[in-house]
Amino acid sequence: MIQTRIIPRTPSAYDPPLIIKMLFNQVTKYNPQREIVYRDLFRMNYTTFDKRVRQLANVLTEIGVKGGDTVAVMDWDSHRYLECFFAIPCLGAVLHTINVRLSPAQILYTMNHADDKVVIVHEDFVPIIEAIKDQLTTVEKFIIVSDKVYQDPNAPLVETSFRLEGEYESLLSNASDQYDFSDFDENSLATTFYTTGTTGNPKGVYFSHRQLVMHTFCLLAYFPGYRALPLDHRDVYMPITPLFHVHGWGFPYLATMLNFKQVYPGRYEPEMLLRLLLKEKVTFSHCVPTILNMLVNSPVAKQVDLSKWSVLIGGSALTKGLAKAALELGINVTQGYGMSETAPIMSVVHMTDEQLQLSIDEQLPFRTKAGKIAPFVELDIIDDDGNSLPHDGDAVGELVARGPWMSQGYYKDAEASEKLWAGGWLHTGDVAAIGTDYYVTIADRVKDVIKTGGEWVSSLDIENLLSQVEGVAESAVIGFPDPRWGERPHAILVIKPDYQGKLTPEGIKAGLQARVDSGEINKWYVPDNIKFVPEIPKTSVGKIDKKRIRVEMKELILGH
Repeated sequence: MIQTRIIPRTPSAYDPPLIIKMLFNQVTKYNPQREIVYRDLFRMNYTTFDKRVRQLANVLTEIGVKGGDTVAVMDWDSHRYLECFFAIPCLGAVLHTINVRLSPAQILYTMNHADDKVVIVHEDFVPIIEAIKDQLTTVEKFIIVSDKVYQDPNAPLVETSFRLEGEYESLLSNASDQYDFSDFDENSLATTFYTTGTTGNPKGVYFSHRQLVMHTFCLLAYFPGYRALPLDHRDVYMPITPLFHVHGWGFPYLATMLNFKQVYPGRYEPEMLLRLLLKEKVTFSHCVPTILNMLVNSPVAKQVDLSKWSVLIGGSALTKGLAKAALELGINVTQGYGMSETAPIMSVVHMTDEQLQLSIDEQLPFRTKAGKIAPFVELDIIDDDGNSLPHDGDAVGELVARGPWMSQGYYKDAEASEKLWAGGWLHTGDVAAIGTDYYVTIADRVKDVIKTGGEWVSSLDIENLLSQVEGVAESAVIGFPDPRWGERPHAILVIKPDYQGKLTPEGIKAGLQARVDSGEINKWYVPDNIKFVPEIPKTSVGKIDKKRIRVEMKELILGH
């Protein structure tokens, strides 16, 4: 340890901890008149938001929530969810954002594993609770959430066989809007959620107050004044990433602190998303490629002006085909990179003024990179022996990371935590290159790289090629064992409705082969099989699920 001189502390001096209370204390300072909107059902300004967060804190305190208790939320993206983002951790309790797209058995596991004490549940998810309530081991109380109350305050609530503490809006209206949040240790647990990227039970990822405040500071340093997606207080923010997925990528904390106008769409429905986008004049969103693809291919998208809308893509790779389709509609689309375990930001594309002057086709290689390393983040690439590789844009290895907001491990899983942080770096499981310009290019997931004919072939590169075929909506490429070549790539494609019957697997393969013959691409990039499918299996957060594809579609893809 280096010897340092510690600044002497005056006994009466205030040494504020980095806790979410610090972010919340800003909400009425700058533009409190700006609105927080929920669908076409509810709207309020930040002064009201401040009061409602304190009312929720009083409600939870009244029903027995104390520091260290876990409060779970099962809701669509809403103003209520945003209130929970602040009220629960500001109490010193732990916010568990439940992934409502998991199976009932998986949800049961996560609730018991997280030691949930209170559950705030939307009435749409009551059937899930009914199915598992007798197996819940720690849950003591439930608060029901309903959208009906905004249309008819006297509307009856859904009937439940389990006891309710009351309905959310009714409880808030009867609670005091005065609550003085206390200070506590900044390393206190603030949030937890569960990731399902591997086999077995979901893994609990957790974050401290300090980590979430530092992540918010990173976004604050990176995005306002940022060349690709410049954000400021005039922006209108609508997340299209579920709030249960890595705290909505951290942007709700930033948007609330800076008093952005915020729009929460509830259940994701294409018509509602586009209606809110236009009516509320949304300027910034983030989502996985699946959602953007759905919106870009909506008939309405070609009839409206989307030129004021910027979209950050994450979760899965942004293909050049999807990026081009979005840019041609006027959408300012770009890509970021992160993981659940990294809170999630590790890098974001940073376009220069010169690059922004290029044609759409010339911009695609820049916009579809994983991005430039974010402030305060360290990234490295290593070989199989853990040796660091050159950051020259050519060397490829496993990407490892360090940063002040990255999860310290997996909840109650010491073995997996040690594996995650082997060698003092967080292991992403991605294969990447890092350039001298600090740009990261993801080659593939370690388990998805295809070794064929002695060459390492990226499934993402092949997906990129297929995405640029006119009429292809989505693509997924996986490797299957091959007796001659070790492995060979195979592809499944979703074809746009207007191109049904016009495209054939043989025609697409011939097009790729022509590019091989011209020397444009490597011969190993032509899939052995191309199959058309109505949809590609996705995970609960909208990523292409290659694990399911390998198991469930093997016979279809291989034809035997």
